[in-house]
Amino acid sequence: MSPLPRVLFLCTGNSCRSQMAEGFARHLLADRVDACSAGTAPHGLNRLAVRAMAEVGIDISGHTSKRVEACAPATLDLVVTVCGHADENCPAFLRQNPRTRVVHHGFDDPPRLAALATTDDEALPHYRR
Repeated sequence: MSPLPRVLFLCTGNSCRSQMAEGFARHLLADRVDACSAGTAPHGLNRLAVRAMAEVGIDISGHTSKRVEACAPATLDLVVTVCGHADENCPAFLRQNPRTRVVHHGFDDPPRLAALATTDDEALPHYRR
């Protein structure tokens, strides 16, 4: 039996969108893909992303923010960039690996959309989207 396809969700900070995508992939496709997330400039897991995911029954509180190298890039089958910056700055070694397909599916940035929120409750709808 062949190993599961390896999928990387790539974003700039690996704090929100890519973490949430990894959480959904692990939850919904655990028997079909080996999911990982990373950032081009990781800067920690976003607590509101953790909270929004918990609301749908997915625990990402144990995830860590990491660089691409932590996901064994030579073994990746698919890289999904989930923000424009990651798409434009996707590490060249990922695009040069003939094994790895790179696609872009951008999502709005919840922290940016929630920047004017004065409370977590006001910010959370942007993460829930």
